[in-house]
Amino acid sequence: MTSPDELRPVDGLNLSAEHRAALRPGEAVTDEQGKVHHLPRFFFEVPSWEEAHSLRVATHFNLSELMTVDSREADLLLRTFPHHVPCAVLALARYLEDLRREVDAPVFISANGGYRSPAHRANRRTGAHSWGTAADIYRIGDTYLDDEKAIDRHGQIAASLGAEVFVRPYTPGDDHLHVDLGFLTLVPRACSEL
Repeated sequence: MTSPDELRPVDGLNLSAEHRAALRPGEAVTDEQGKVHHLPRFFFEVPSWEEAHSLRVATHFNLSELMTVDSREADLLLRTFPHHVPCAVLALARYLEDLRREVDAPVFISANGGYRSPAHRANRRTGAHSWGTAADIYRIGDTYLDDEKAIDRHGQIAASLGAEVFVRPYTPGDDHLHVDLGFLTLVPRACSEL
């Protein structure tokens, strides 16, 4: 079992030109309200899928659960290893662990429901998924979150975790609960912002 201490932080500005083009580290982007945010610059390098499965980022969550993507990840480079996951994914894992404790049941993240690169085809706009600070939860315990009652009930619990937690309200057709921490970035102690 790998621990978070064994994750290797990297400055995205030092990655290969191909990785920089796909991940766009530190690039300014505009959200749907016209606000400017900078994409994450610092990432954890994940060498293999086995490593992602074995790495516990919270008591009940492995890193793999927060970075599972499918063929909608636009660039083949981003579907192979090593993967680069924004460092703030550790904060998301903590909040998900808190949610699990509050509901006293397992919390299941959708494929493509955690970190997605800025180029991922499921991204309709710039959102917290590209910061590694959003999760689309499709099931809690035995309850599938595919109707208004289940999404609203669990959304209220998630929102109670703190004022910084955003819960997207139910809209007809939703099949998951979206929870995010906004455009949070994390700079590891081993990295410099210069």
